[in-house]
Amino acid sequence: MALVKYNNNSISAITAAAGLANGAMTLIKTLTASSSATLSFVDGSSDVVFDNTYPVYLFKFINIHPASTQPFLFQASTDTGSSYGVTMTSTAFRVYHNEAGTATSLSSDTGNDQAQSTSFQKLHGNITNANDHGGSGELYIFSPSSTTFVKHFLSTINASLDDAVVQEQFIAGYFNTTSAIDAIQFKMNSGNIDSGSIKLYGIKDS
Repeated sequence: MALVKYNNNSISAITAAAGLANGAMTLIKTLTASSSATLSFVDGSSDVVFDNTYPVYLFKFINIHPASTQPFLFQASTDTGSSYGVTMTSTAFRVYHNEAGTATSLSSDTGNDQAQSTSFQKLHGNITNANDHGGSGELYIFSPSSTTFVKHFLSTINASLDDAVVQEQFIAGYFNTTSAIDAIQFKMNSGNIDSGSIKLYGIKDS
């Protein structure tokens, strides 16, 4: 992501807002959960852009709070959200630490790997529904509209497993399709997303 810095001299030389350089990351859409079964971003629907306008798309998860303690999932569509089940292969690892400092781990998370599966991918294991807890992180998807290459993605989310353990989950993989992906859906493994928001950004390549 490109950052543009201005000093007093450069600001004084600008005569119109159009003279300001644009950053490389553009907010496209924010969805806010309210006891929502799913949150879906569909290209061409409700001002969502998810096509060849940007080479990289970034989803930011902000305080995702489930109605009940559940894993947080996502999948893609090649038919503008009529169905979600694109074949993917993924790999996962995680690190956790408890408040007492008596339990730590860094390990491969083979239970969340997928091998040519059409199932929803777990982005994080159980996110607790304690009132003061939630999950936050991000997911990158690269060139989703390509009709030549598979579509790579990578994600990291930090959340609480219970009242005394924090876990960072790392997921990477690819959708094994050369069809354009035009929709992404998020949900809990069971039950609703009680609250929280997901922001979609487009990232320019220059």
